Amino acid sequence: MEDQVLAATLDRPLIIASFQKERFYRQEAHRYQRLAEKSNQIYVLSAPETEFANSSEYYEKVAFEPDDALTQEWHLLVLAENYATCLICRESLSSLSRNKHIPEMIPSLDMDTARRFEGIWTSEKGVCLKAAQLLLDRIHVYRPDLAGKVAEVKQRFKIEESINKSRVNSSHEYVGDIDTDPFVQRLVTYLQASQYKLHKAYRSITAQARKERLVNSISTAIRRSLDPREILQVAAQELGEHLEACRCLIYRAQATDAKAIIEHEFLNSHVTSVLGQSWELENNPLFQQVLKQLEGVCVDDTLVDYKVKKSPALSSIVKQFGVRSWLIEPVLYQGRLLGIVELHYCYFPTHEWQSGELDLVKAIATQIGAALIQAESFANLEELNQQLEALDRTRSNLIAITGHELRTPLSTIQVCLESLATEPDMPWELQQVMLSTALSDSERMRKLVQDFLTLSNLESGRVEWHPESLTIQECIDLSLSRLRTRSSQEKIPKIKTQISANLPLVRADGDWLVEVLAKLVDNACKFTPSSGEITIKAITNGQEMLEVTVSDTGRGIEPNRLEIVFDRFYQEEGALRRTTGGTGLGLAICRQIVNGWDGKIWAESTGKDQGSQFHFTIPIVHGSQENN
Repeated sequence: MEDQVLAATLDRPLIIASFQKERFYRQEAHRYQRLAEKSNQIYVLSAPETEFANSSEYYEKVAFEPDDALTQEWHLLVLAENYATCLICRESLSSLSRNKHIPEMIPSLDMDTARRFEGIWTSEKGVCLKAAQLLLDRIHVYRPDLAGKVAEVKQRFKIEESINKSRVNSSHEYVGDIDTDPFVQRLVTYLQASQYKLHKAYRSITAQARKERLVNSISTAIRRSLDPREILQVAAQELGEHLEACRCLIYRAQATDAKAIIEHEFLNSHVTSVLGQSWELENNPLFQQVLKQLEGVCVDDTLVDYKVKKSPALSSIVKQFGVRSWLIEPVLYQGRLLGIVELHYCYFPTHEWQSGELDLVKAIATQIGAALIQAESFANLEELNQQLEALDRTRSNLIAITGHELRTPLSTIQVCLESLATEPDMPWELQQVMLSTALSDSERMRKLVQDFLTLSNLESGRVEWHPESLTIQECIDLSLSRLRTRSSQEKIPKIKTQISANLPLVRADGDWLVEVLAKLVDNACKFTPSSGEITIKAITNGQEMLEVTVSDTGRGIEPNRLEIVFDRFYQEEGALRRTTGGTGLGLAICRQIVNGWDGKIWAESTGKDQGSQFHFTIPIVHGSQENN
C-alpha cells in the first residue's frame, strides 16, 4: 500500500502504521521517510525497545506501552479524498501460545517467522474511516500534543469524534477505562476474511468491465468515423486513462521510415508534451527490436536497461521527458507495420508490467490496425470514385464536343456538295465559295481527329522523343509561320516577340516544341480581339531552365480556373455555346509535351478581361554558350 502512495498523486493522504515492536519498524523506516514527502499526516506507532520515542522529525512517531494490546496487533491505513484501504491484523492465539515461553529479550528468527496473524484487508471506505477513528483516538492518548493535528485530519475526512476518550498522563499511566482490544475484534465481525476474496473477485470483474468499455469506446469511434486522426486520438486518450499512464503516444510508422512524427498523445498532469516532435526510428534499438520480432517491447526501468543506456537517442528521450518505464507495441495488419503505440510511466517506483495490461495494449493495437486499413481503403475508394467521375465527365465532354465539332462541319460539307451536285448551272463564283467552305470544314475535322490522336499517343507514352540543341528564336519563327494561312483569311491580333540574342540553347524535340508554341499562340489569338496584342518572351530563370511566356490582352481567366484550363476538353464557354472554335485539347496537349522534357507549364491571370499569361520551361543545354 505504501508503494501505491508513492506511485500515485494522492492529495496529502492520511497514513497510519502500527508495528508491534521497534525492530519491525526499523525494516520499513526508509519507506515512511519517502512517504513524508507526499503528506504531513503520517503516524507511525511502535512499542520501543531501544531508541524509538515520541518525535516529529519527518513524521509523527508514537511510542506505546509494552503491555498495550497494540503489541499483538499490526495495522496499516491509507485514507485520501477518493481512495481508502486498510489492513487490520491481530496475532493469532496459537501463535501467542507457541511463543509465550520464548524470552522477549532475545528475539529469535524462528519466533518471528512463526508469528501468525488474522484480520482483514479492505478498501471499503466506511471500514477505513472507523479504523482511522480508533487509531487517531489512541494516538491522541499517547501524544496529547498532537490534538490540533488530529482534529484537523478528522475534520478533513469527516471522522466522528469518540464520545469517551481514554487518556494517559505524562508518565503514561492509564487514566479512565482503556479498551485494550480496540480494533480487530470490532472490525473482523464487520468483515470476515472471506470478504477479501469477494473484494478481489469484484475488483477483477471491475477491471474486466473497464477493459470491455475501453475496447467498446474505440470500436464505437471506428464505426462513427473513417477519419484515422479522430480514431487514433480517441484510442490514445482512452488507453492512457485506463492504464493510468503518464503519457500514451500513437503515431504512424512503416518499416522503411527513418523518423516518425508524434501525431496523437494523452498526457497525465505535470508531464511534458512531445506532440509534433520528430523521433528517430532508424537508430532506435527498441523500434528495431519491434520491427524484427513484430512483437511489443517493454522496459521496466530505463535507468538500468542496457539497450536504453547504450543508445544516445533513447538516453536523450529518457532524460528530456522523464521516461522511467516504457512500452512499445506495434500496430500491425497482416504482418505489415502501420504504426506504434507507446506508454510512458515517469514516476518512481518503476511500473511493473502485468500480463493483462500487455494483452489489452495488444488488443487495442490490433483494432487500431484494422481501423487504419479501413480508413486507407475508404480513401482509395474515394480516389477511385473521383477518377471515375473524371472519366465520366471526359466521356460526356467527348460526346458533346465531338458531336458538335463533327456534326457542324459535316453538315456544311454535305450542303455544299449537294448544292454542287444538284445545281449544274450554279455560277462559277458560287461554286468556288462552296468548294472553299467544304475544304475549310474538312480541314477543321482533320485537326480535330489529329488532336485526339496526338493526345492519346502522349498520354499512353507511345511518343518517341528526339531531343536536340535548338535556339528558341528559330522555334518561335516556325510556330508563327503556321499562322500565315489563317492571317490571310481573318484578321488576328498583333504579335510581338521579345527574345534576347544572348539566350542559351535549349534541349528539346524541335517538332514538339514548335507544336507547344503554335498551340499557345493559337489559343491566345482565339481569345484576344483583333485590336489586341500578343507578346512572346523568353528569359533564363536561374535554375538551368529557360522560361517562355505567351501573354495576351484578351478575356483573361478567372483565378479559380487557372489549373483546370489544362484539363482535357476544358471549354471556357461550354461545349455548345462558344464563340470560338476548338476542342479544348490544345492546352492538355501542351502540358503533356512539356512534361515529356521534365518542364513545367502554368497560367496566370488577374481575372476576366485582364488578359492572361501562359508560361512553360525548357531545359538549357548544359554548358551552352550564348547564341551567335
